[in-house]
Amino acid sequence: MKSHSTLVSVLLLHLWLFIGSIESTNAPTVDMANNGSRPVVLVTNKETPLKGIQKLQLKCDVIFPSTHPATREEILKLAGQVDGIMWVGHMALNGEVLDRGGSRLKAISTMSAGMDYVDVEEFKRRKFPLGYTPIVLNDAVADTAVGLMIAASRRFHEGRLAIDHSQWIGGPQWMLGRDIKGSTVGIIGFGGIGQTVARRLKGFEIGQLLYSGRRPKPEAEALGAKLVPQSELLQESDYVVLAVPLTKETYHMINETTLSLMKPTAVLVNVARGDLVDQLALVAALKNGTIFAAGLDVVTPEPLPADDELLKLPNAFVIPHLGSATVQTRDNMAEIAALNVLSGIAGAPMFSPYPY
Repeated sequence: MKSHSTLVSVLLLHLWLFIGSIESTNAPTVDMANNGSRPVVLVTNKETPLKGIQKLQLKCDVIFPSTHPATREEILKLAGQVDGIMWVGHMALNGEVLDRGGSRLKAISTMSAGMDYVDVEEFKRRKFPLGYTPIVLNDAVADTAVGLMIAASRRFHEGRLAIDHSQWIGGPQWMLGRDIKGSTVGIIGFGGIGQTVARRLKGFEIGQLLYSGRRPKPEAEALGAKLVPQSELLQESDYVVLAVPLTKETYHMINETTLSLMKPTAVLVNVARGDLVDQLALVAALKNGTIFAAGLDVVTPEPLPADDELLKLPNAFVIPHLGSATVQTRDNMAEIAALNVLSGIAGAPMFSPYPY
């Protein structure tokens, strides 16, 4: 089994080779049923990294919505005027978009790994080319997860609040947190991101690594991870990290009942999707001491209103969905999404097709 770093390196090598083939004069011509003119691609967000836009512009004309953020109405209107779409953001991507795109629209790629906002079954039914951008964001999201573990367990937010309110008391028993060294960490969802979190934690000398999922992962043994039922993971873990896709089955998997299984000293970390967690139940658990703290990159809704109860809690460390937000990661995601669209328009296999 190849290591994660090897897989990412191989993926990036294939990316650069694929880019080279697109840029080559010998590459297949991207030619559509628009009388030989250059195809047109809609990029739904004006702030999409330039590297992805430049790849599209090698073979296509690129258009953007006139507004930012774009309205659904405008995106739907433009969908019928283009050959491909780079779908940047979490607006619902479904049959309505495909209907408005009509016969001219040939390919769509998201710029994300999570696909909970996509009606995948509709794409599958229509056999419509759909791309996405997994793997390249694993490192950035895993870094975020570890950062949230530290920030929540060491009471960073609460400490800053003390400073802001002139309550810096100090002393040997003041603002004590929890250690990661020697702890039991449970990861729910042991795919690419979950496994990358596990690799990051090797340097922290944790005591035990648990994971839960539908089936054993062949990579687990090398990572020293033990497959256990989710209930056991929740009961035994000092840190519970959510890295599982949002589906009908995982919706509100963390709720009043499952929170009650956790240790009162436990920290919950979510770098996946906000709706994995019943947020009202989490607020109650943080208030009444059912768990020690939470570190959250994702919440419900997004954006979260400034007056939301969650933001009033000293033991909730919340950041605004920054998991993949590094320059290199977003550049890579944009390039892969662009190559997916170019390939789909050309009638060739996508660089990173969604496996429906």
